[in-house]
Amino acid sequence: MTDETLKQTVLDELAWEPSVNAAHIGVTARDGVVTLSGHVETYSEKWGAERSVERLSGVKAVAQELEVRSHYYTGNGDDDIAKRALNVLEWDVSIPHDKVRVKIEKGWVTLSGELLWQYQRDAAEANVRKLPGVTGVTNAITLKPGVQASDVRAKIKTAFTRNAMIDAEDITIVTDGGKVTLSGEVDSFYERDLAARTAWSAPGVTQVEDNILIA
Repeated sequence: MTDETLKQTVLDELAWEPSVNAAHIGVTARDGVVTLSGHVETYSEKWGAERSVERLSGVKAVAQELEVRSHYYTGNGDDDIAKRALNVLEWDVSIPHDKVRVKIEKGWVTLSGELLWQYQRDAAEANVRKLPGVTGVTNAITLKPGVQASDVRAKIKTAFTRNAMIDAEDITIVTDGGKVTLSGEVDSFYERDLAARTAWSAPGVTQVEDNILIA
């Protein structure tokens, strides 16, 4: 695929994605690396644009240079965002109460604390990502190992086999306690990301090192 063809594919995908207003997004493509520039209204839209591009065939990496410029947010700054963030985290029953700390600086949210599961960590980030006024999110929440499963590798391999998008034979899994290292080769950025997210879903996993290459 040529750079120009990939650029047009990205532009078409952004225009198709309903959660993204592509009017102010610029795209460049070079050797499979796509750069997004310009501005969007919300951080959630910025995140959605990046996700839309990552799932495309031919994309090997995404350079995210989008700026969040909210013209409609009328809150009271960081204090207001902090209160909203704490509220949405408290409302989410999947996240243990008082286990996540929130810091806001110029709209940028930093989450910290310790949880047992990656899905809880992801849920905390998803909750604050969509709040008005948020310009970015750093997820510094760590995972505390629960009961370690002796067959973590087998569980991940089985999950890969169940997923039609992942060729389990092309991915090597090495486990060391709660750490999982993935290597091998896949056809797209999306498959690589999917493999890593699948590994994170296994019980007892506290770290995933993704060394998978894109063909």
